[in-house]
Amino acid sequence: MALPAVTSVVQWGGSDVYKVGGKVFAICGLAGGISFKVSPIGFVVLTEDGPGRQAHYCAKGHWVNVALDGAPDADLADWLATAHSLIAAKLTRRAKLELGLVS
Repeated sequence: MALPAVTSVVQWGGSDVYKVGGKVFAICGLAGGISFKVSPIGFVVLTEDGPGRQAHYCAKGHWVNVALDGAPDADLADWLATAHSLIAAKLTRRAKLELGLVS
């Protein structure tokens, strides 16, 4: 919630869903742990050599799932900031302006 323009809702069976501009960038509680968007390279690194696994229902879109106790807090914060940036980058310029993501 410390990232800019983040909203949170509970959906999909009680999962905490985090969004920027109405678009999901992280889901906590779905299949245990936390699922979040990553780059194609991040997907390979986290699922082949790191603590992540392919996120259920979302892996094709480069989403990973990490156990909350399976990663240092600093790494988790970095991954979530990256997920936020990846999704925010897909927003229209107008949406970014309205959310205060660009000046």
